[in-house]
Amino acid sequence: MAQQPLSIGVDIGGTHITCAAVNRSTGSVEPGTLSREICGHQAAAEETIRCWAAALNATVSKLNASEIAGIGFAIPGPFDYRNGISRMQHKFAGLYGLHIPTALQPLLTTGNQLPMRFLNDAAAFAVGEAWVGQGRGFRKVVVITLGTGFGSAFVDDGVPVVAREDVPPEGCLWHLPFKDGIADAYFSTGWFVQAYENRTGRKVEGVKTLMDQPTGDVVAQQLFSEFGHNLASCLAPWLKSFGAEMLVIGGNIGHALPLFESQLRQGLHQEGVEVGIALSRMYETAALVGSARLFDDDFWKKVSACLPNI
Repeated sequence: MAQQPLSIGVDIGGTHITCAAVNRSTGSVEPGTLSREICGHQAAAEETIRCWAAALNATVSKLNASEIAGIGFAIPGPFDYRNGISRMQHKFAGLYGLHIPTALQPLLTTGNQLPMRFLNDAAAFAVGEAWVGQGRGFRKVVVITLGTGFGSAFVDDGVPVVAREDVPPEGCLWHLPFKDGIADAYFSTGWFVQAYENRTGRKVEGVKTLMDQPTGDVVAQQLFSEFGHNLASCLAPWLKSFGAEMLVIGGNIGHALPLFESQLRQGLHQEGVEVGIALSRMYETAALVGSARLFDDDFWKKVSACLPNI
């Protein structure tokens, strides 16, 4: 590790790629190494790979390549995380069946071939939070991300749990039945936008708009209250079965936590769940740090055993 003290963490989103070098011992992002490129998920494979390479090369240019242990990717699924092959069709459809290391490596300016490892983006976010974020010091941490979708991960002693009786299948909550549909329909931006329009006849762009509404907007207040109660109802059984000590909330809707936190806490208490609740302070950095940690060999041994299921 002394010879290769750094690894590069990569966060792949539907509209962007963000990269940074991370100190493998401390989990801290190296100053001045952050790079970001806008990459639409509907682009052809060649264009996407070139965009990813541009971001990675911008980070590499700030480093001594001999100090880099490898590149870790936080990337959404479906994805063959063990072998580095995209299985996505709903986005990045052009990458379907592509072996990412083979496609990407020739475009990198590292001068030598760097190993690449892959992890689900929600799991990587949770790993970062559990390692150096709000979950630090706790063994059992549940991390949820609330935004355009509903992400989740259950972390036990730093490692995401995906196949155990005390967690939902794959460690995911989004697809579980909830009320008249699935959880993702109730704990994402779309729910707020649709519910507000249904009750007022007015359209809003997103949750931030509702956060910025005057305090006299009773409908907005009601929606945040309802959201908190619903979230408690969804989370409570799994927080209880997992024995969660800390619940970390990230994603854009997380910024609105003060508007629904009391209802969330009240609902969990009524279900007999006592757990710490904290708002992520790392945000996107959590996924970068979590993916970079894939080059901690002891950690990788534990995580890689679960990769076929993530």
